[in-house]
Formats: sequence, structure tokens, C-alpha cells
Amino acid sequence: MELTLDQLKQYDGTNPSKPIYIGVKGRIFDVTTGKSFYGPGGSYAMFAGKDASRALAKMSKNDEDVIGSLHGLTDKEIGILDDWEKKFEAKYPIVGSLAA
Repeated sequence: MELTLDQLKQYDGTNPSKPIYIGVKGRIFDVTTGKSFYGPGGSYAMFAGKDASRALAKMSKNDEDVIGSLHGLTDKEIGILDDWEKKFEAKYPIVGSLAA
């Protein structure tokens, strides 16, 4: 399955009949089993239905960082993102990719 960022927004946890998806480095993870974190009211709900790559790299919950752009990140931030990606891979199924 390939989704655009606009299509990904439909999977933000606000519709209980749909799964919760998060984009990380071009791939889409189904984080529905972590809905206490990623669902409405959860501590990471701002990532749901979005590409959270930059925010994860910067360890940020600021809206302006919840985007896919890795431009200008430091090597340390890229390393942090790689660690997050490994955690997601171990915990959540990959269900698709983000359309370029």
C-alpha cells in the first residue's frame, strides 16, 4: 500500500474504525496496538497520521517538526532517528510506504 501525506491523515486515530498509522523514513507503521500513546489524548498523538521522521530525530513534539524532511539534521539526530526506526520495526508492522 502506498499513501500520500493527505491520505495518511485519515489514520490519525480519530476514527475508531480505522487503524493508527505513523510514517517514519518513508515507511508506514501500524501503531494501533500503541493507541494509548498514539491515539487521541495520548502523549504522542501529534505523530498519528503524519510522517514523524524529523520530530523523532529531534526528539521534538513541536508541530513544525512533525514532517518527513531530514534536511539539515545533524549526524547525531540521524542516529537518533535510526534508533527510533529500529524500535518501530521491532514493535509495529510495516503496512506500506509514503508516496514521494
